[in-house]
Amino acid sequence: MKKTMTALLLMACAVGTTAQTAREEIKQNIYLSGSNYLDYDHQLATTPLTPAPKGYVPFYMSHYGRHGSRWLISEGDYTNPLGILRDADKAGKLTAEGKATLEKLERFYPTTIKRLGELTTVGERQHHGIGSRMAKNFPEIFKTKNVAIDARSTVVIRCILSMEAECEELAAANPTTRFHNDVSESLQYYLNQQWSDRLKEQSRKGKALRNEYMQKLTHPERLMKLLFNDQQWVFDNVRAGHLMRQLFDIATNMQSHDTDIDFFNLFTEQEIYDQWQQRNIGWYLEYSHAPQTGGVMAFSQLNLLKNIIETADTVSQTQATLRFGHEVCVMPLACLLELGQCGAKVENLDTLDHVWRNYRIFPMACNVQLVFYKPKKATNPSLGEGGSSDILVKALLNEREMTLPVTPVSGPYYRWQDLRKYYMDKIAKFEQ
Repeated sequence: MKKTMTALLLMACAVGTTAQTAREEIKQNIYLSGSNYLDYDHQLATTPLTPAPKGYVPFYMSHYGRHGSRWLISEGDYTNPLGILRDADKAGKLTAEGKATLEKLERFYPTTIKRLGELTTVGERQHHGIGSRMAKNFPEIFKTKNVAIDARSTVVIRCILSMEAECEELAAANPTTRFHNDVSESLQYYLNQQWSDRLKEQSRKGKALRNEYMQKLTHPERLMKLLFNDQQWVFDNVRAGHLMRQLFDIATNMQSHDTDIDFFNLFTEQEIYDQWQQRNIGWYLEYSHAPQTGGVMAFSQLNLLKNIIETADTVSQTQATLRFGHEVCVMPLACLLELGQCGAKVENLDTLDHVWRNYRIFPMACNVQLVFYKPKKATNPSLGEGGSSDILVKALLNEREMTLPVTPVSGPYYRWQDLRKYYMDKIAKFEQ
């Protein structure tokens, strides 16, 4: 009974199941509306970690983390809104608010040149913080003399720099650490797996449904009147819904920069919520166990889960495996692992925000940490199939304890062999 109550209490803190609605959370913390643009350090408050069961110590961490905050990816993300406002200004079609918005865009745009998709100072700072807390939270691993850390990244520069920032902190905490860093196209098959034809087919269904909600939840009329003094000119020259969504992306991604430029003033509270909600639905359809897309999209990270298990099978001493990549890997991995409510299957997308909220899963620098524990007296623990039954594991999503899809031993601690079997069975069922 005690274990059941503990599990229920943990579930109450897990993804999507809170006393507050998503609307209330976003009203109190507008940065959450940014979805995957959310600054890691603007997340909801965390809670202290649960101490390990008596007699247990951490000895291995298996990790996958997203790069930190970045500029937007495509040139058009900035130049399309800028070009529209410039044209309108030349034609005398901007309101005072339109002119103010153009001025702010003109001021910010030079910082984006030759920087598209690159890590920002905010992003670097996020990973320094995560690395520092890793060493602080798990000194038994990261402060062990001569501890081996295998750190690997996708070939994208923002991911490499994020890896470097965390490793710098871990090296500062323990100068004896032995690092092996690797970046290679040969690692892409699990660090950033390409979709199979099966997933591509389901994705097409998801995109069609996502587009329906984009139209349903995008109402640009008020914003166009705020920016432009001639609505016929807008009708003839502007894709109003697209412009609204691009301006919202710029607004939410400004938290990726150390700047006082703010575009949130362009949107009402309802518009902000609507823009977040359509993105929440879109990400759910594309990367989760959403029934609307066959419940299979999380298996886009099949190779990553296999690598996590296969690598753990080789561990017999204190060490860590760090992997760095993208949110399109962290989100489906969290869903595939069924962390908290990440794996939820919601039939009615109009109620998705009651259960599943993307900002709790994949802010900038989001990460999954699987922390393995052994009895203090154990010298050479075995994690492979048929290995030690007394190895425990705890899952952290963005450094917050999560429930897992097997019976806990105590609080957020689970037997690795139980969890390993659950995931191996899940993989086998999918592959059949």
